Amino acid sequence: MSIVDGKAIATEIREEVAREIESSGQAPRLGIVACAPNFETVRYLELKEKIASTLGVTVDRVMLDGTATTKELVEVVKELALRTDGLVVQLPLPTHIDREVVLAAVPPARDVDVFAYAGEVTEVLPPVVGAIAEIAKRTGVTWSGASVVIFGSGKLVGEPMAAFARVAGSTVTVVTKDTEPAVAHSLSQTADIIVLGAGKAGLLTKDMVKPGVVVFDAGASEDGGVLVGDADPEIAEIASVFTPVPGGIGPITIALLFRNLLKLSLRQ
Repeated sequence: MSIVDGKAIATEIREEVAREIESSGQAPRLGIVACAPNFETVRYLELKEKIASTLGVTVDRVMLDGTATTKELVEVVKELALRTDGLVVQLPLPTHIDREVVLAAVPPARDVDVFAYAGEVTEVLPPVVGAIAEIAKRTGVTWSGASVVIFGSGKLVGEPMAAFARVAGSTVTVVTKDTEPAVAHSLSQTADIIVLGAGKAGLLTKDMVKPGVVVFDAGASEDGGVLVGDADPEIAEIASVFTPVPGGIGPITIALLFRNLLKLSLRQ
């Protein structure tokens, strides 16, 4: 059993980024757009700004309330893109906002979340993909020939991870909210690798996985004022690799977001 210490890995990455920023002599500027953020979003925004301050990165944040329109968000994105080196549109957005239109307004040269990712191995990866790839490399997880089940099909976790795993040679099945519970249960029981990104506490339980499974929990939700993942922590007892929430994938994704920002700023 290997419970991943995401905080330690993130610290290594941040120290590397700090050294590169210092040697470049140029502090990157990060733009963040958020609209009516929920509990989990606010937590991640606070973490991003805290880490940015330790790296010397300037954050230009625009917070909009729930009455904002798609057009207003697009205008803010375009304005921020002109005065920053990288840009984050913090998801989720309210349901009345056309998410795809807003994300399409982010220039590729400013896109630290790499929303246009298609599964290729590149220098700048979507932060969750980069974090999971980093953990897999450190723990000896093999993608080629593996049966991978992904819970959730969102833009930040499910969609990019499905693309990554397929290109890496895995057989990938995506479980969504429309998947019958019995089908999801059956799929997860035979999976070699499970990636969680649904944001539903207790979604994956110990009886749903086989011994030796690899569980990458990138889900996040609020339970009694506490940030929790999609996996029952008891799964760690039989998993070969398990990422806890908090302290697993989350800190690494934030560190990689700043590494992406640095790389984009140096290209410019």
